[in-house]
Amino acid sequence: MRHITRQTFNFFGWLAFGLGVIGAFLPLVPTTPFMLLAAYFFSKGSPRFYNWLINLKYFGPQIKDWREHGVIGSKAKILANIVLLTLLVGYHYFTQLPMWIKVSVTVVFVGILTFINTRPSKKKPDKTGQDSVVS
Repeated sequence: MRHITRQTFNFFGWLAFGLGVIGAFLPLVPTTPFMLLAAYFFSKGSPRFYNWLINLKYFGPQIKDWREHGVIGSKAKILANIVLLTLLVGYHYFTQLPMWIKVSVTVVFVGILTFINTRPSKKKPDKTGQDSVVS
């Protein structure tokens, strides 16, 4: 990754951030995955932008929960399920592509949904009163 410049990471960070902000206002456009992607790109391109993003009131807690505990909130899971299943059904209904392509898309979407749905939804306090992950 040495050949990828900080400016490239920052460009993709801002692109993902912009798509995430759009997703906050438009139904069926996910916000959380784009913000997680923006955090990843900013962590590689600019510590200043990364720190700004994770300290935002609305997006920061979701990013921190994912980075520290692997938690995906229930709302994000529900939205991801709706979006991916809608895309999957729409893709199969409106396209006349070969069956092997449709099966490949189905396998990928089912894999993504399986990953999302097997992540914990929230943290729970452990014996010391600190948050730990709940499946």
